[in-house]
Amino acid sequence: MIASLLSFIQQHLELIYIVILSVFLGIEVISRVPSVLHTPLMSGANAIHGVVIIGAIIVMGEAPADNYLALVLGFLAVILGTLNVVGGFVVTDRMLEMFKSKSQNPNSKSQTAKSK
Repeated sequence: MIASLLSFIQQHLELIYIVILSVFLGIEVISRVPSVLHTPLMSGANAIHGVVIIGAIIVMGEAPADNYLALVLGFLAVILGTLNVVGGFVVTDRMLEMFKSKSQNPNSKSQTAKSK
């Protein structure tokens, strides 16, 4: 078990370095984004998660029927990715609602009181 793990690490050392450097680069880039741009950044992240969902669907479609691990992991990736996309859009929508003026907000208390 340990020998196969070490062999895997030796064979894929460059990819491991790229992933580690990408994590640090991503943290550095995101931390320097001004707060005005966080909403568009979240929308872009939601689009990227949509690509993750498509990738998980492709993996599930290409997996052999007897490979239950790939099917279960693909299914979990689709479910969790979908929850992430929907949750991201809900949070983005709530943030945008905070910046609307009271006259533009159709759910304001004055309009709901008039309709009753």
